[in-house]
Amino acid sequence: MQVPSFSLKKQLSEIGPELNSAILKVIESGHYIGGLEVEKFEKSFAENISVNHAIGCNSGTDALILALRALNIGYGDEVITPSFSFFATAEAISNVGARPVFVDVDPNNYLLDLNLIKEAITSSTKAILPVHLFGYPVNMDKVLVLAKENNLRVIEDCAQAVGSTWGGKPVGSIGDLGCFSFFPTKNLGASGDGGAVTTNDSELAVRVRELAVHGMPKRYFHTDLGYNSRLDAIQAAVLNVKLPFLFRWINKRKKIAQRYQVLLRDLPNLELPLDTREDENIHSWNQFVIRVRSSPTNNTKIYENNLSLDLKKIYEELPNSYSRDCLKKNLLSNGINTIIYYPIPIHLQPAYKKLNYKYTTLKNTEILCSEVLSLPIFPELSEKEQDYVVNTIIQSI
Repeated sequence: MQVPSFSLKKQLSEIGPELNSAILKVIESGHYIGGLEVEKFEKSFAENISVNHAIGCNSGTDALILALRALNIGYGDEVITPSFSFFATAEAISNVGARPVFVDVDPNNYLLDLNLIKEAITSSTKAILPVHLFGYPVNMDKVLVLAKENNLRVIEDCAQAVGSTWGGKPVGSIGDLGCFSFFPTKNLGASGDGGAVTTNDSELAVRVRELAVHGMPKRYFHTDLGYNSRLDAIQAAVLNVKLPFLFRWINKRKKIAQRYQVLLRDLPNLELPLDTREDENIHSWNQFVIRVRSSPTNNTKIYENNLSLDLKKIYEELPNSYSRDCLKKNLLSNGINTIIYYPIPIHLQPAYKKLNYKYTTLKNTEILCSEVLSLPIFPELSEKEQDYVVNTIIQSI
């Protein structure tokens, strides 16, 4: 049996004709940039996120850059964020001239450790940029308290978390600005790149919208150096078709995640993501990420004494260990595709290492990057396929 990590084929069988019709309608209209489809999506998405404004843009990365620029964050400023995330989170901060200040993550939920933020704040700190990783929401109540106490702005990275909520509020509606990605593998994915910035602040919304079109409040009048970052009409049309299905798909993901929790519990050396069945805050399960414990607990000192060294070398020194990479290889040999989010933390990427970038101890981040593995999860994953994944893991561990 072949089990992909993600698949759109079954989704197309459900909504393919509607997608084809919507795309053809845009092509026949001749309105490829802006227009009714974009306006419709921005209005519908804003209602979905419970905000006053949603501004479509070219990608989730651009959404982050636009949000940072809208808050006038730039050279000499610092932004607190995790290193355990996709590269774009920090890249956006660096691309506006600011400095990402990496804070370690909580090993239990893989999210920014909010207990470590205070010690990372300096006179140059301007914002906190929490990442709702894999669909699990950060405790935004604590983030807002920290931000208020220290006069900081909050930008939510919601790239993997559309449909997630904290305290009954959709992510992207809680901070000053929310940033979304509509990359095809997301819970709400376009047929190419796409993103959006959300906010309840009308002035920030105007600022984002102008920056997204060359800093141009009106035609051929430019008040700032902006970007060419627009959500095109075809992608908006695709998203308009998919948006009504979002929560149905998330509920299916939730059931798949719960089934993994039951079928994989108590396996040795395997740690499952937090069970959120009794949690009032909604996990949208963009990914189901397990940890393959590569060492006995009495070997933790090996990590502590070798932070930021070659992780491969560290694991070669661990006795009697079964690594994440071994499991991934075994699953692949049985036709099961998995993905590692993320094999190298941002602070150890060559782009930051060659800058001689300095950071504090990020032990949990570095260990997670060598132990996490994302199992197949998408709304159309069948129980037969999931059983095959589970049984292969049981035979491999």
